[in-house]
Amino acid sequence: MDPKIAEYFARITEEANALLSDVVVTTDTTPDRSLLRLTASYGSCRIVVKEIMTVDERHYSYYILRGSSIEAGFDNSPDPEAIRLRYGRIGGEYERSYVPHLHTENKRRLQLTDKIDFFSFLEWLTKNVPRT
Repeated sequence: MDPKIAEYFARITEEANALLSDVVVTTDTTPDRSLLRLTASYGSCRIVVKEIMTVDERHYSYYILRGSSIEAGFDNSPDPEAIRLRYGRIGGEYERSYVPHLHTENKRRLQLTDKIDFFSFLEWLTKNVPRT
């Protein structure tokens, strides 16, 4: 694993252990990508994180679940609705575009966002979700 990626994953693990409970982290690396998966608890919420680092890009998903409901989910996936909001249409040259966005209300609402990282996610979590 690239030393910078290993350092980034170690910082994620350290910060998660400082703020969250029941933290479980797994990593997997191939020559083409490095993957981190993290699950944890934050009060009554379950946190599910995935970071994928490739040579060119970083893909992520940061989800806050309460029971089987999605409280909030940040990701930069090629979500058709996010693509439509960003580019005005789905398909063509945009169909595989990674667009940063936020799902709320059990994925009933979607809004475009800037790219974030795990540390920005933790900041958002502590400001917006009570630890109950």
